[in-house]
Amino acid sequence: MSAVITKPDIRRPAAIDAPWLTAVLQSAGVDAVVKSFEAKNVGTGQIGESVRFKLAYERDAEDAPRSLVGKFPSPDDTSRGTGIMLGNYLREVRFYQQLAPRAQVNTPRCWFTDTDETGGEFVLMMEDLSPAEQGDQLRGVTLDQARLVVEQAARLHGSFWGDESLDDLPWVQGAKAAPASAVTPELVSGLWQGFRARYAERLKPHWIEVGEALTSRWSGLSEREQGPRTLAHHDFRPDNMMFGTPAGGHPVTVLDWQSFTYATGATDVAYFLAGALAPDVRRAHEAEFLELYLAELTRLGVTGYSMADLRRDYGVGAFQLFLTAFFASMVVVQTPRGDDMFMQMLGSAADHILDHDALAALS
Repeated sequence: MSAVITKPDIRRPAAIDAPWLTAVLQSAGVDAVVKSFEAKNVGTGQIGESVRFKLAYERDAEDAPRSLVGKFPSPDDTSRGTGIMLGNYLREVRFYQQLAPRAQVNTPRCWFTDTDETGGEFVLMMEDLSPAEQGDQLRGVTLDQARLVVEQAARLHGSFWGDESLDDLPWVQGAKAAPASAVTPELVSGLWQGFRARYAERLKPHWIEVGEALTSRWSGLSEREQGPRTLAHHDFRPDNMMFGTPAGGHPVTVLDWQSFTYATGATDVAYFLAGALAPDVRRAHEAEFLELYLAELTRLGVTGYSMADLRRDYGVGAFQLFLTAFFASMVVVQTPRGDDMFMQMLGSAADHILDHDALAALS
């Protein structure tokens, strides 16, 4: 008789043992038994904690992985509270459970994921994508990497273009069934003013100009007519991607599905290009990337969306990057790298906003 397979429970990294890892693999159909493992933190996540588990087997199997990467709530109370308040943990688990199988974007294989009813505790056990390496917001990407990412954006958006069934899912931001957002105009304004005070010596005048306009006219942005809706990642940046290396790995894989929303897809394109490329490089290649994105959407069967429509939606897309930069910096644990990253995101977003005269859309 074969052994009874027990479904893994939800636990933090310190409580994980070999029998639990065995249950993860066996519940996914891998007939192997873990003897021992090594655990080491990886990544630079601000909201969650990621750990790589290198496995040694008592009973091996041909399809048994040599390692897994697990994602868990942040051990920092501030960051964990933010993840719960914004529904980030629950949202990511539901993505892998219900939406990832339909998405044509490259995502890691999910071996096991679950969350409690509150969304405060969760576990996500994923494929280890090494020797691919995590992107770096501060270093940016090459043009070849950017082309790969823009294609992935189109594949994600093409998978859910105009899919009104997303409106029925309460854990999808922007859906009709979703509860009222915790991100109110008052909260946005308060966080911006706190950000201005904390980082006063690092802020450039045109960054402040954009921040004041955006936060004082926040309702104008939320009420403006949007383009066609789809599933948008909403934090589409190099830190949330893995890139292949000369040693191997998938060319690009998109991670961190905590913030996705039912909204305009071109926001992801602007968010990525504004933040991942130097402004002069972005300006020189922007038209090429938009043509690539639209061509891939068309290949996937999207119709009725013109280049003029795309330019309109792309032009205001960097507002989300600007918002994320100052909002996140004030609600997660502060670190030197985080400070540098948020400054880079904010400044790049401001340049994009002014390049496209996007402030006019707020009036």
